[in-house]
Amino acid sequence: MLKIGVLGAGHLGKIHLKLLQQSEKYELVGFYDENLENGKKIAEEFGYKQFQTIATLIHAVDVVDIVTPTLSHYKCARVAIKSGKHVFIEKPISNTVEEAEEIISLAKEYNVKGQVGHVERFNPAFIATKNMIENPMFIETHRLAEFNPRGTDVPVVLDLMIHDIDVILSVVKSKVKRINASGVSVISDSPDIANARIEFENGCIANLTSSRISMKNMRKSRFFQKDAYISVDFLDKVCEVVKMKDAPETPGDFDMILQNAEGVKKQIYFANPEVHPNNAILDELETFADAINHNTTPIVTLEQGTEALRVAYQIIGCFEPGA
Repeated sequence: MLKIGVLGAGHLGKIHLKLLQQSEKYELVGFYDENLENGKKIAEEFGYKQFQTIATLIHAVDVVDIVTPTLSHYKCARVAIKSGKHVFIEKPISNTVEEAEEIISLAKEYNVKGQVGHVERFNPAFIATKNMIENPMFIETHRLAEFNPRGTDVPVVLDLMIHDIDVILSVVKSKVKRINASGVSVISDSPDIANARIEFENGCIANLTSSRISMKNMRKSRFFQKDAYISVDFLDKVCEVVKMKDAPETPGDFDMILQNAEGVKKQIYFANPEVHPNNAILDELETFADAINHNTTPIVTLEQGTEALRVAYQIIGCFEPGA
């Protein structure tokens, strides 16, 4: 079993600690949190071993799970990688693209593996449909959240929209050509609502909307492609696949047939992929263990996490000053 330690014991860090304690692929060695008093409470309540410094924790493990605030991701990853440790880094990979690129270079130099915590890749509804998403030409995403003070230190693009950016980049096999976007600050110092239009070189258009001051939560993506429409609800973990094929010569009584202006007839039918319930956070951590043990490529690489961050900053760069 791989020995793992967690840096950061905030809201998400505590979830990671709980799941790693249950995992059959890791031995949870302990954690470090810069708030030593908070760390002491967590250690007493749950029985995890608390380390007094980052260095002592890194020295004791094979894998470092970085769940600290984004501003410290680079510093923590740098120390861990230079100590020869594999790193799992919560999204976004770092605060700047330059830091992310240096993390990639260091991982190659020290021959360690890294994975970024873009957890929606492990959402069971997305897993059930991703092999059906083939050359989408229009994508629409809505990621809306009720207000929560946690996370408002960064623009909504880095807080919420980056999830959808990563998912879109994973299914569109083309380079970004052009980005237009707008953002508005309502309650925070940085934009709380944002909309972005990403044009890809192959002609695909992605329209993304994110808000952290909505009345209800929503996390939906819709993919439109030749003869198919695929809807993924990341929140309720359900999906819908509507497909079209050439209509039979003699349609059945219950067949749904559409005919266009040219007289071409198509039959509409529904595919219902089976969604297998899972714990996406545990899955992302355990697939990283598999990548280390079998020397394979992690599902969400450092390079992919960096590209999602790059696009996120291109979107933010489109905002009007003071938005």
